Amino acid sequence: MSIEKKSKIYISGHRGLVGSAIAKNLQSKGYTNLVYRTHSELDLTNQKAVEDFFASEKPEYVFLAAAKVGGIVANNTYRAEFIFENLAIQNNVIHQSYLNGVKKLMFLGSTCIYPKNCPQPMKEEYLLTSELEYTNEPYAIAKIAGIKMCESYNIQYGTNFISVMPTNLYGPNDNFDLEKSHVLPALIRKIHLGKCLEDGNWDAIKEDLNQNPIEKIAGNASQEDVIKILNKYGISVIPAKAGIQPLVQIEIWGSGKPMREFLWSEDMAEACVFLMENRDFKDTYFSRHSVLDTESKNDKSREVIPLNCHCEESNDTAIHTKEICNTHINIGTGVDISIKALAETIKEIIGFQGELYFNTDKPDGTMKKLTDVTKLNSLGWEYKMDLESGIKEMYKWYLGVKK
Repeated sequence: MSIEKKSKIYISGHRGLVGSAIAKNLQSKGYTNLVYRTHSELDLTNQKAVEDFFASEKPEYVFLAAAKVGGIVANNTYRAEFIFENLAIQNNVIHQSYLNGVKKLMFLGSTCIYPKNCPQPMKEEYLLTSELEYTNEPYAIAKIAGIKMCESYNIQYGTNFISVMPTNLYGPNDNFDLEKSHVLPALIRKIHLGKCLEDGNWDAIKEDLNQNPIEKIAGNASQEDVIKILNKYGISVIPAKAGIQPLVQIEIWGSGKPMREFLWSEDMAEACVFLMENRDFKDTYFSRHSVLDTESKNDKSREVIPLNCHCEESNDTAIHTKEICNTHINIGTGVDISIKALAETIKEIIGFQGELYFNTDKPDGTMKKLTDVTKLNSLGWEYKMDLESGIKEMYKWYLGVKK
């Protein structure tokens, strides 16, 4: 199903990392009828408000990028908010898209949907094969529900809703709040502030805190209060010893051994728009053929077959079914890096000379999370931005040296 440049396209969460990248990509491609709403203008957890919005605006295409997101601390601390708000947003937007005849919807989730001890790299077929990582279980369950909601509406109502699961994203408009941000932007900010401390550049520290206060501590706070809040978030000065200069130390949670995959947000946006323009739900899956022997109640055979396969139902004692499954698409690079190597790369790019301290009393989370991107590649898309170049671009953006 092709999208016309004048088609009305609603992008939820357009101010966030994901939504802003998608909006920028669509604008660059000449789409002229993009619809946005800020949270204050439209609370997506409010069923009536979402109903009224869809009834009045009648978008033809929807990117469901709005979500409550955060790092390991936020996920584990605000468990109720993460499951309630994400389920509410998804339920409201997906259901109203169906009721109002949206031509195509893209639901964006996360690769945290996969089991804690998932085989690596993670294939779409591994979904729901074992238990989830506890620290982000509420968020993951909400996103799995979103996948299954899109899948179920497609099967029952003939809608054209696609689910994509991006790996860890980073890029312009990322969240640098040290309490709630993901690992890569948090490391960039912490190491940047460490570099400023190292250089005695208090003007830069004050500017940073004015733009993004930490627990309401802004640039006008006393130097003592600034040092206290930086120390609380693992940015501290180790006092000088005999013959040794003072040293700035950056604390990083865990051992540094976990492996993570990172995708430039603008590459992710390119993948999403490519799929919306060129692929439909029918292109995203194979159906699974099950034959149940009604006499023995045993599953006699189960194999993956193409969607257009027609099974024969000649055996009176058997029930033949086609199970549509694994309909989501991983979006990633298929390349990972340890948290330690990531931190050292950022340290080198920023020019920080201090120490990286890995606090093994803090949790590591899942040790390895690498996506299998075979399905995405087979659909015609591959990533472009390598990690080191992406970090350099993101740091320029953070400093205000924007393109």
